[in-house]
Amino acid sequence: MSEQIPALEIKHLTKKYGDKVAVDDISLNIKKGAFFGLLGPNGAGKSTTIHCITGIAQPTEGEIRIDGIDVVKDYKLARTKVGLSPQEFNVDIFATPEQLMDYMGGYYGIPYAERAARIEKLIARFDLEKHRKVKFQKLSGGLKRRAMLGRALVHTPDLLILDEPTAGVDVEQRHELWAYLKEMNEGGKTIILTSHYLEEIQYLCNEIAIINHGKIVAEGTKEEFMKEGKSVEQTYLEVIRAQK
Repeated sequence: MSEQIPALEIKHLTKKYGDKVAVDDISLNIKKGAFFGLLGPNGAGKSTTIHCITGIAQPTEGEIRIDGIDVVKDYKLARTKVGLSPQEFNVDIFATPEQLMDYMGGYYGIPYAERAARIEKLIARFDLEKHRKVKFQKLSGGLKRRAMLGRALVHTPDLLILDEPTAGVDVEQRHELWAYLKEMNEGGKTIILTSHYLEEIQYLCNEIAIINHGKIVAEGTKEEFMKEGKSVEQTYLEVIRAQK
């Protein structure tokens, strides 16, 4: 039986901006159904890696495949396979949650009736019924994050990338978002999560990598990161401090 195609395969990715090397020859292999935590300090290369995966930036060197599809050579098809919920709210703040999802569905060419049905499911899933026609700028931090998740999922991507998805969200709403994410992952969705909340990574993720100065400096299962009774945070701090 042939080995299953990974959800995401990165081979020797390098990204330069002029003379600055933002990502330096990294390789990752993320299997389907994984909940993968990508950790690192600010400026370590996390966002640049995500931008290269999603087509926002083009790799300087190396290869990225989503479900076996090259993100550069077959950009349009690869882009349909991934959904991104970015850290920054890169949306029309005067649009409502259902409008944001509708715009994104239209971008991917989903027919109106199918789009409407998907939006109804996402509105229900993220408890946005009472807020579906409220302008984005009027929503609380937690509701904004839910709307962003709905927008990222409207085209039913195989791979979901979440960049600081609970930033600015209160504790109760953070736990609600965790429950949504766990449910999606248990349903088979492959998720990549970046977060500065290390307890979030420890709770949600089953595989973890640390990037620093553009390089992967540690990678393994959550159990490997928590050996000898350590928390993920303790191991993370040990790895990062060893790099200084």
